[in-house]
Amino acid sequence: MALILNLETSTKNCSVSISKDGELFVLYEETTDGYQHAEKLHTFMNWALETENLSFEDLDAVCVGKGPGSYTGLRIGVSAAKGLCFALDIPLLAINSLEIMSEAIPSGYDLIIPMTDARRKEVYTAVYDEHKNLLEKTHAKILDDQSFLPYADKSIVFVGDGAEKAEEILNLPHATYKKEILPSAKNMCKTAENLFIHQQFEDLAYFEPFYLKDFVAGK
Repeated sequence: MALILNLETSTKNCSVSISKDGELFVLYEETTDGYQHAEKLHTFMNWALETENLSFEDLDAVCVGKGPGSYTGLRIGVSAAKGLCFALDIPLLAINSLEIMSEAIPSGYDLIIPMTDARRKEVYTAVYDEHKNLLEKTHAKILDDQSFLPYADKSIVFVGDGAEKAEEILNLPHATYKKEILPSAKNMCKTAENLFIHQQFEDLAYFEPFYLKDFVAGK
């Protein structure tokens, strides 16, 4: 049972939540085109704690969305999370940002395919079944009209800002596209609690964001 601060900064959505025993306690988030995470993140953390009359010392752990996604956004979120864990001497937890998006989707689809926009026709993606079990691990993919054809007979939901590219390029008869859904700290609560219970902590000294690819200017 834990009080956990959750941070997600892998996309244009700067998102902060506090969860208690796996349930959402409070949420602050804002989506902007300018990647203003450096200005927003610490403000949102303070607001979240103040809303519930909490202090940083009350936290049992910090959980961060580890990517893939924006190099700058990930660096800001992970640096903040590691700094807090060092200062407070509490564990660091981390969740794949594509998995976080998959948690936003209720049952009703055969496959959940979260996508983060990379550049040109490329996305970062993974494939989950209806029970959120991982079928294809996180990878970079250049989309074309043959992409995901082996799943053509399945009901699929594409999730994330990369789904906009998918909708333009793919021709799958049973596909739904939810491009408005971005990784959010509100969808980290249950997974973060499970990681805490099973003591699946990250190594503070060596943990790095999951960039997936080398830094490219402008991302």
